[in-house]
Amino acid sequence: MLSTFLATLPSTLEQGLLYAVLALGIMITYTILDFPDLTVDGSFPLGGAVSTTLLLRGWDPLAALLAATACGALAGLCTGLIHVKLRVRALFSGIIMMTALYSINLRITGGNALLSIPRTASTLFRNNAAADLLPPWLRVPIIAGLLVLALKVLLDLFLSTRAGYLLRAAGDNETVVTALGRDKGNVKIAGLTMANALVALSGAVVCQEQRLFEVSMGTGTMVLALASVIIGVNLFRRVERVRPTTAVIAGSILYKVCVAFAIACGLSPMDMKLVTAALFLGILASGSLKRKEKAHA
Repeated sequence: MLSTFLATLPSTLEQGLLYAVLALGIMITYTILDFPDLTVDGSFPLGGAVSTTLLLRGWDPLAALLAATACGALAGLCTGLIHVKLRVRALFSGIIMMTALYSINLRITGGNALLSIPRTASTLFRNNAAADLLPPWLRVPIIAGLLVLALKVLLDLFLSTRAGYLLRAAGDNETVVTALGRDKGNVKIAGLTMANALVALSGAVVCQEQRLFEVSMGTGTMVLALASVIIGVNLFRRVERVRPTTAVIAGSILYKVCVAFAIACGLSPMDMKLVTAALFLGILASGSLKRKEKAHA
């Protein structure tokens, strides 16, 4: 069991880094905006659909990633407009966009529920000048690690600006945003746009690494990412010098490690959704129990 777990640890760390981009996006909606955005179950495969389709048409991998990110931002923008301008509840706004994106993703891929990228095609991780300079077994962790680090730094810098403070205020206390002369609705729209841009980017990166797009790849994305965020936030809650972005990235890696350990213990891959749900429930329940204990103390 231990040998099997250790053998899969490198690939587990790679997956943790790849999905850390997704967790950063969910961090914006969950911990900052306090917005239950189910759009991510559609914007994650949206990024994959756009990226894979463009690569098959001969686009440069970086250009495909940028296009996928822009499409994700557009999906988040639509969710924000539905919620703010049409006054639809947050949960329903996400469900509406998630449902619409399923058909949109199929339109993008020409009706194909499954697309594969040839081994000869140039992706972020293979068959390009930068990736070819790296040893094959280090390409994914180094490139994914650099991408995650760059996004973390940019997000930290943004959150330290006036716009970042307004975004946090929109989730903590909306009256503060109004008192500062800003429209709280527009701040929410901007946050949802940014979050879904990151989610779509994650989907695009995952598809380029796996060389495969599947239309239902977004199923359960929200729960997976929330589990990563909550693990990281709870683990480093009392560590003052650890930024939330760092905690979320660590949570994504730890979540993948937990899943890999469960498989090494003999659980079938078909039970992974059940394991994810149980892990997510356990994290939430432990947090609730701790809050009750503090209230009674």
